Amino acid sequence: MFKIALTLILVLFLQAVSLAAKDPQPATDDTITDQVMLKITSDPVVKGGALKVDVKQGVVTLSGAVEQPKQREKAEKLARKVKGVKSVVNNIEIKARIGGQ
Repeated sequence: MFKIALTLILVLFLQAVSLAAKDPQPATDDTITDQVMLKITSDPVVKGGALKVDVKQGVVTLSGAVEQPKQREKAEKLARKVKGVKSVVNNIEIKARIGGQ
């Protein structure tokens, strides 16, 4: 009886170890989109509410317009830091404000 219980405990332990060792599921495109949007909209430099984020197979495409080059660069940098991003295509345009609008 003791051997059966010990064997059962050992089997359960080995299953738990093998489950813990497996790689986590890769991030989905939707998850990546959400994470990139969260980072760029909450960043005080980018202020990215007007930017668009598209993700296909881990490739992030940023589009829209910002006022300063540093905002464009920071948006790309933030997107690259998101887990699951393979590359970033930065199509953000620089458009200065006209007449203080």
